[in-house]
Amino acid sequence: MNVTRHFSDTRTAGGRVRFLLRGARAELLAEGPGWHHHSAHPTLADAARFLATLPGVDAALYAEALGDLEGRLALEQEYGRHHAA
Repeated sequence: MNVTRHFSDTRTAGGRVRFLLRGARAELLAEGPGWHHHSAHPTLADAARFLATLPGVDAALYAEALGDLEGRLALEQEYGRHHAA
């Protein structure tokens, strides 16, 4: 079964960026006034790098989306440390 998990969701006045996990792949969904994007990538890092290439993503949205993604990754790592065997 392939369950989609929302990993991070960032919204600014310039648009919205979501990173999703579906199985072993990462999906990038981004949108703003008059545009939208959806792509699949092997890893979250690849999806984050690809985000930098999207012309509709302004600097503020990009920075906030990466900050949210890094914060979520840190939480996941901390949770893993506390719940490891």
